[in-house]
Amino acid sequence: MKKYFMGVDIGTYESKGVLVGEDLRIAASFAVPHTMDNPRPNYFEQDAEKIWWGDFCRISRGLMESSGIPASGIACVGSSVLGCDCLPVDENCSPLRPAILYGIDARAEPQIARLRRELGEDGVASLFGHAPCSDDVAAKILWVRETEPEIFARTAKFLTGSSYLTAKLTGEYRIDHYLAKSSFHPLYRADGSIDSERCGMFCRADQLAECAVVTDIAGHVTPAAAAQTGLCEGTPVIVGTGDSTAESVAGGLVEPGSLLMQFGSTMFYIYCVDSELEACSADHFPGSSVFTVPGTYAVAGGTNCCGILTRWVRDTFYAPELAAEASGGPNAYSVMAREAEKVAPGSDGLVILPYFYGERSPIDDPQARGVIFGLTGNHGRSQINRAALEAAAYSARQHLRLFEKHGLVPGNVIIAGGGTKNPVWMQIVADVLQKPVSVASDWQTASYGDAGMAAIGCGALEDFAAFRRAMPDCRTAVPDPAKAGVYAKYADIYDSLYPATRALMHDIGR
Repeated sequence: MKKYFMGVDIGTYESKGVLVGEDLRIAASFAVPHTMDNPRPNYFEQDAEKIWWGDFCRISRGLMESSGIPASGIACVGSSVLGCDCLPVDENCSPLRPAILYGIDARAEPQIARLRRELGEDGVASLFGHAPCSDDVAAKILWVRETEPEIFARTAKFLTGSSYLTAKLTGEYRIDHYLAKSSFHPLYRADGSIDSERCGMFCRADQLAECAVVTDIAGHVTPAAAAQTGLCEGTPVIVGTGDSTAESVAGGLVEPGSLLMQFGSTMFYIYCVDSELEACSADHFPGSSVFTVPGTYAVAGGTNCCGILTRWVRDTFYAPELAAEASGGPNAYSVMAREAEKVAPGSDGLVILPYFYGERSPIDDPQARGVIFGLTGNHGRSQINRAALEAAAYSARQHLRLFEKHGLVPGNVIIAGGGTKNPVWMQIVADVLQKPVSVASDWQTASYGDAGMAAIGCGALEDFAAFRRAMPDCRTAVPDPAKAGVYAKYADIYDSLYPATRALMHDIGR
C-alpha cells in the first residue's frame, strides 16, 4: 500500500490540511474557515478546543473521506498552528481560557513596561535577549499570573498552538526548539533545557513543555485521539511547529542567505543565516535564534496587518462584490486585484500606514494607529485598495533596509502565503523592493511543510535538503526599473509618517 503524510495547519482565519504521497505531491486537500475574537483593543483570542482541535479533527476525517485514502495508509502526521500563542491547560490538556494569540495580541504591555522599570532597559534586554515585545510568550504568561491568578494556579502546562495539538494527539508535551528559543525567552536555555531560575519570574518549570527537534517523533496517536480524528491508533506524530515556520520550509527556506516573507493575515518574515547575531534594541533588530533547519539560525519578526488590511478594504469598500461572490459571482479579491492593477504606482498620491492593530516589527509599538495619508476628493476605493497592497510592500522594504544596516543582504527573497494568489500584489512587492521575488506556488503552504517534515520524521526523506530538492521551482516576479523612482519617493514618505505622527497616535489611543 502507498504511504501518505498528513499535514494540518491552523491559521488566523482558516485551517487547511493535505495528504502528500511518497512522490511529495499533494494527493488531497481540505480546508475549513473559522473566526478570531477581538474582545478588547489589543486582545486577540481563539477557542483552542473548538477551533484548533475541532478543525484538526474535521480536516483529518475530511481528507480521508474525500480522497478515499484509509487511515492505515497514513505513515506520519505533522501539524502547525499560529506561532507564539499562550494557552494554559489543566492536567487533562483541557484549555482553561481562550488562547492568547501571537504578537498581534499586546495585552501584556503593562507587564513588559513594569519589567522595563524594575530591570532597566539594559537589564530587560539582557533577560529576554532582545527588547521584549508582544511576540514574547513569557510576558503573556506573566499577564495570566497577575490578572487571572485562579487560572494560573490550575495550569498544568502553558502551551503554544502546535504543542497543544501534539499533546491532544499523543498525550506528550513537546515544543519545537526554534519556537521555544525564539518565542519563550528567557524560559529555555540555548541547549533547549528549561531555565528553572529565570523561569521563576514567570511560571514553574514543570508548567512548560519539553523542547525537541521539530521532526522528532513526539509520540503516537492515542486511542482517544484516534476516535476523534479517524486516524489509526499508534500513528507517529512529529513535534510540529508554528505556521510561519512550516510555510517557510514549504517555500524552500532551508539554506542561509534566503529570506522568506509570509503574506498571510499578518506578514511574518524569517531570514535564514549561518551564525548567531545579537539583537539591537535601538532599531528593533531582533537578532537570531537557532532555526528549525539544523545548522542554521533565523532572524524573525512580524507585522500585524497584511492580509488583515486587504480584508478590511474588501469588507469596507467591496460589499457589492462580496454579495455577488456569495451568489456565485467572481471572487471579490480577484475584482480588487483587477482594479488595483489599473491604478498608477503610488496610488495617485495615497499612502497607508497599516498599523490598524498596533505594530510589531520594525517599530514595536502596540499603540501605533493606521493612517490614510494624502486623501483627496479624487480618491476612491480603487486607490485605497492599491495603497493597502503598497503598504505591505513598503513595510517589506523597511525590513530589507534594517537587514542591510546589520550587514545582511538576502540572495533570495521568497514570498509565501495567501497573498501570492494576487499577482498584482507580488509585482508591486518586486517593484518596491527592486529585487526579483520568488513567489511560492499555491500548494506550498504551511500544511505542505508539515507533511514534508512528517516525511522526514518517519524516515521517508533524509533531511530538509532532500525535501527542498523534491519541490519544483517557484515562479519569479521581476522588478520594473521604470517604477523605481516613484516607489522610492512614496516609500520615503511611508518611512517618515510614523515618526511624524507617533505622539499623536499615542494621544488618540489614550
